[in-house]
Amino acid sequence: MATAQAIAKGVRHTPRKVGEIAALIRDRTVEDALVILAHTPRRAAEPVRKAVESAAANATNNHNLKSDSLVISSIEIGVGPSMKRFRPGARGMAKPYERKSAHIKVVLSGDERQKKSAKKPTTTTKKKDEAKSTKETK
Repeated sequence: MATAQAIAKGVRHTPRKVGEIAALIRDRTVEDALVILAHTPRRAAEPVRKAVESAAANATNNHNLKSDSLVISSIEIGVGPSMKRFRPGARGMAKPYERKSAHIKVVLSGDERQKKSAKKPTTTTKKKDEAKSTKETK
């Protein structure tokens, strides 16, 4: 079985929240995963859905895999860069916090499509074709 992947970097959701969504679709077919993600009422489901759709498109267009045989073999959620921010606190202080981001890596596996065998064109020269046509007209 061949594999194809897609990586979404810098997704503006915390890795923990995205990881909860990824756990729902791990080891499922792509069709089942997309249905689950479409009916999951969480904001983190959208970037995961986009990553799965991108991996499916890569598999069918770039890696010549059958779209109906695609299975999510692994989905990994990594920690992305954090943006340091401050919010006002009591008595004029500034309280630091981080806006976290995540990386999503989706790996699909599936069966390869059979390559179509190219038929060899019949090789005829122009001279032979012209000779046949002139004989027929006379």
